[in-house]
Amino acid sequence: MEKNSSPTREGPLAGLRIVEFAGLGPGPFACMLLSDMGAEVVRIDRPDAPPVSPLDIVGRGRRTILLDLKRPEAVEQVLQLLEKADALVEGFRPGVMERLGLGPKLVAQRNPRLVYGRMTGWGQDGPLAQVAGHDINYIAVTGALATIGEADRGPVPPLNLVGDYGGGSLYLVTGLLAALLHARATGEGQVVDAAICDGVLSMLNNNLSHRLRDLYRDQRYSNMLDGGAPYYTTYETADKRHVAVGPIEPQFFALLCQQLDLPDTLRDAQKDRARWHLLRDAIAAAFRQRTLAEWCLRIEGSDSCFAPVLTLEEAQQHPHIQSRKSFTSVDGVTHIAPAPRFSRTPGRIQCSAGVPPVDVASVLASWLKDSPNQQ
Repeated sequence: MEKNSSPTREGPLAGLRIVEFAGLGPGPFACMLLSDMGAEVVRIDRPDAPPVSPLDIVGRGRRTILLDLKRPEAVEQVLQLLEKADALVEGFRPGVMERLGLGPKLVAQRNPRLVYGRMTGWGQDGPLAQVAGHDINYIAVTGALATIGEADRGPVPPLNLVGDYGGGSLYLVTGLLAALLHARATGEGQVVDAAICDGVLSMLNNNLSHRLRDLYRDQRYSNMLDGGAPYYTTYETADKRHVAVGPIEPQFFALLCQQLDLPDTLRDAQKDRARWHLLRDAIAAAFRQRTLAEWCLRIEGSDSCFAPVLTLEEAQQHPHIQSRKSFTSVDGVTHIAPAPRFSRTPGRIQCSAGVPPVDVASVLASWLKDSPNQQ
């Protein structure tokens, strides 16, 4: 069992300093990723904020400072931190940071190298910029939500993976790192406007390409990657569990047909939409003949692109997940291990989420002691 509370930073971003303004959703997750890769993230939160629970996995890896940003002296303390920081992450509605006296122009006067990360759903401008919203709204407007679900039922929200984390956090991290490289080379910081709607649209480029090439039907559950193709979907087993299959390549599809003992008359039906319903019925009937465990013993590990549909708890026990050490324990709490993995500078969970708050003076003292990473 790992005990991890050391302030020593490890990972490819060691030496990078980020000031995070507490929020919800994609901003905190992005800062968790940056911390896992070695960045020192200091979070600014309200004085009346509840203590961060050790069970708040996304809150791991950073120290917290409690400040009332409505007080000028608190704002000045934040500016002193930002003078020594490399980047800032905030997720307020456009204009809030400016009203607090912490907008990009004012901050740039104190630290022209600072990269200013702004995480929102709608972006910094546009008709909806000031409107409240959540993941489901952003993926709905961009067209992503309309593609997910069964044909004869309403769209199904894919948790908050596509909007908050995919189009939000990951694009924010990418933008921050790109801007930090530019700042290191030129000494010039900039604003990174990371909008979830922009990121989700960016992820739909492949979908747009398929449309332009007339390879996509504008109806849920009727295309290759949305469950419509009988060779790229899920099926129920004898014990009411589910398996996932995705043999797109002809040789892998042929192997699955062999393993399921499908009729010879359907083994050439992979690309024949007119026979997709027959192929789906045959595959479904085959999978209903055995339990999930029996299918895993029979097929898993072959090139038929097969996997059991597991719960998160079950995933922890899967041999491949265990061999990759994809789960770890920090102070007795189960965490998912940092990703991606680095050969020379492996990341780590810097500390649990339950670290008591600290003050600005102690953070500044440690930053001065450790020789700030400034150009």
